[in-house]
Amino acid sequence: SMQNETIVTEFMLLGLSSNPALRFCLFGLFSAMYSATLLGNALVFVLICLDYSLHSPMYFFICHLSIVDICYASNNVPHMLRNLLDKAESSPLLDVGHRYIYLIFALTECGLLVMMSYDRYVAICHPLRYTLIMNWKVCLTLAAVSWAFGFIFGTLQASLVLHLPFCGHCKIDHFFCEILAVLKLACTDTTANKVLIFAVCVCFLLFPLALILISYLHILATILHIRSAARWHKTFSTCGSHLTMVSLFYGNVIFMYMGPGSSNLSGMEKVLSLFCSLISPSLNPLIYSLRNKQVKEALLKFRRRIILCRSGSR
Repeated sequence: SMQNETIVTEFMLLGLSSNPALRFCLFGLFSAMYSATLLGNALVFVLICLDYSLHSPMYFFICHLSIVDICYASNNVPHMLRNLLDKAESSPLLDVGHRYIYLIFALTECGLLVMMSYDRYVAICHPLRYTLIMNWKVCLTLAAVSWAFGFIFGTLQASLVLHLPFCGHCKIDHFFCEILAVLKLACTDTTANKVLIFAVCVCFLLFPLALILISYLHILATILHIRSAARWHKTFSTCGSHLTMVSLFYGNVIFMYMGPGSSNLSGMEKVLSLFCSLISPSLNPLIYSLRNKQVKEALLKFRRRIILCRSGSR
């Protein structure tokens, strides 16, 4: 039957909606959110790089997280915005491979969130040994491992999809070339791809989530013995922000890829993908960084430096 089908070399993205008025409103809303994502994460990155008081392991990982969020959003959102204006967008098969770069950033973020939980565990449970355990060599190694595993498994997923034969209709009911949506168009058995997706989900979602929960169980046992109200507030502020990020990211991705009937999602799949691609990266700077006292102080110093530079130039 495959010989009687037309081999697909180009896909067409159907986007979020066919209503012109709704598409225009969504374009304005998502453009503003994408701008906020870029500005917020770029501001966090600049502040951490310029302010010496933020040169600590925790902010080192936040800096990497900001880079990941910028890259992750920039991989999909511009195509989505163009799709909202053009109504339908064609994607050559090779371009589909380029868009799977988002998998690299998503898997890297999984690793970074685990490293951040380990950093909090060491800081709270072993404060006297913190600088010894979380030295810069260890931090660089942990960040490099996150990026390396993300690159390896993301590239593997993309290469397997690119080697699939596609035939029949070429319409993807999505706003970008999401891997589950593309697999539905393959005119061959995709069991190997789905098994690999499940294996990656176990390695990068369930196993890291278990490590994060174990870290916070140890943290909870430690903070129960803390009698200082100031330390309680500081601990809950930092850990609460990280747990919020973990819940938002892992909750959506696990439901999308490992939930019941995850391979048959349509509208819900778009909503979850939109949350991961745009909403979560735009919220991360507010949740974890810009409301932090040290980051606020660094922001004020950065603002004063800009004002002084402007007054000096005049």
